[in-house]
Amino acid sequence: MSGRRHVYARPLLATAASIGLLTGLAATAPAAPAATPTAFAAASTALDDTYYQDALGKTGTALKSSLHTIISDQTTLSYSQVWNALKDTDEDPADSSHVILLYTGRSQSENDNGGDVGDWNREHVWAKSHGDFGTSTGPGTDIHHLRPADVQVNAVRGDKDFDNGGSAVPGAPGNYTDSDSFEPRDAVKGDVARMVLYMAVRYEGGDAFADLEPNDKVGNDSAPNIGRLSVLKQWNQEDPPDSFEQHRNDVIFDRYQHNRNPFIDHPKWVEAIW
Repeated sequence: MSGRRHVYARPLLATAASIGLLTGLAATAPAAPAATPTAFAAASTALDDTYYQDALGKTGTALKSSLHTIISDQTTLSYSQVWNALKDTDEDPADSSHVILLYTGRSQSENDNGGDVGDWNREHVWAKSHGDFGTSTGPGTDIHHLRPADVQVNAVRGDKDFDNGGSAVPGAPGNYTDSDSFEPRDAVKGDVARMVLYMAVRYEGGDAFADLEPNDKVGNDSAPNIGRLSVLKQWNQEDPPDSFEQHRNDVIFDRYQHNRNPFIDHPKWVEAIW
């Protein structure tokens, strides 16, 4: 771990935790409230002065390259370690023994994880077949894009690209799908966009993995691409980071991978790069 990261990880989490994060989420619960602007502004300034200092003032490919260097300094997890990590990162703030499922918004016992109907499993938001990285340590175990999801809804999403439209997904109000795309519920559209774009910056063809890049089409199959970029950019703007997403970013930084999703901290960097 770099000295810069070691020094600032815990104070930043403490700052975020002191703001009264995490009250409601999901389609089945009140929406998560906006974070206190003054407190998060202070946390953002601390990050800019330390973690992101080499990226400030840049745009386009220069910004993408700088962010890649910054967030590539991380601790990796095994796929089995992901189970326990998600129980922490996606903990229901109203019940510490439960997690919030990404697409349904359902609060479910953290111990109901597995592959049976009604269980939750590990959803790769950047579908692992897009670049053929599977569950290998690296992109396949990066918890910035791994989320708890209902087994059946996860199967409906499969490895489809993201886009608007389609038919309603049974058991998951607000989600839609067709033959080649999936639309998540409104409350997590921005989360999905920022996770996908994090992956595109973090994995640039090094570490023996494919260069992951978004594009503006669907039906990408096994190519190392996910679309639709124009829709992801729209979702990033329409659904800004809420307290649950910000807290999750802090937990990953402080306790697990020790890197951050820069688009949660700076959503405007999406437009600055793409």
